[in-house]
Amino acid sequence: MCPAAALLLLLLGLLLLLLLLPLRRRGAAALEPAGRAVLITGCDSGFGHLLALRLHRLGFTVFAGCLCPDGEGAQRLQREAAAGSAGRLRVLRLDVTRARDVLAAKETVLRELPERGFWGLVNNAGISTFGETGWLSMEKYEKFADVNLLGSIRTTLAFLPLLRKYKGRIVFMSSIIAYFTLGNGIYSMTKAAMEKFCDALRLEMKKFGVLVCIIQPGNYARSTKIQPPVSAEEIWNELSEEEKEVYNKEYVEERANFFNSIVNAGSTKGNEVVDAMVHALMSPAPKARYMVAKLKEKLLVFVCAWFPTVVMDSILSYALSN
Repeated sequence: MCPAAALLLLLLGLLLLLLLLPLRRRGAAALEPAGRAVLITGCDSGFGHLLALRLHRLGFTVFAGCLCPDGEGAQRLQREAAAGSAGRLRVLRLDVTRARDVLAAKETVLRELPERGFWGLVNNAGISTFGETGWLSMEKYEKFADVNLLGSIRTTLAFLPLLRKYKGRIVFMSSIIAYFTLGNGIYSMTKAAMEKFCDALRLEMKKFGVLVCIIQPGNYARSTKIQPPVSAEEIWNELSEEEKEVYNKEYVEERANFFNSIVNAGSTKGNEVVDAMVHALMSPAPKARYMVAKLKEKLLVFVCAWFPTVVMDSILSYALSN
């Protein structure tokens, strides 16, 4: 068989597979949440908070990891869950950068595991900030890597034995910022690295029946507290003397205003992202990636992923100059 004919057969086979997948999804049995446990990190606010309440209402046993279990967000979570079956939602102290917190969370889950076992781990905890590369200290780079990347890995490694045993799901909160950056390269860096970790994990876990999904929201800054507006004055005061010799205060103000305009344009419809997270946990055949974004954001991702780098750089440079 000639190479052209072999390629044509391969493409036809892939097309047939894509056509048959929806049929397989419709024919598969729906998941029964009752008696299944899910651990979610970063439930103090934002998507984690919304997801914990949604899964609780659906009937899951929810272990909600909170950085501040005595804080307002965690207390509100417990009050809102009390309207239903409060015994199925447990708030845990969970700082994903602390191995002892992760171990304590695992011990609690094992001690209180419902009859159908451990179904899902949602790595949602994360932090974001603004700043050009030289403006940020090495300590800040280390902190972001520890929370956004190593924190997810640390939690995943701890719960892998349970996930393999019960053939569960792992969901990671990424972002379209994994593909490009507009002033928050430190956040983009951690999300891009996490996606590659997920790609390796997804392939390795298939043989155990464990499915791995990535959620890629667009700009939902107004739906979460991950990125508050930035202060040009604070940024300037934190710059080293060397950086102040390169960048004047007016430039910092322009960049801060630009970034704040992006934050202010973020969607307030956080439930759209939660819908994708629920589908990843409950669908008989979940997608590997869920991109929840506006059309223009999806087009930008498409350009960054498939066009030459010079095209991507030109578009982003133009955006940054306006």
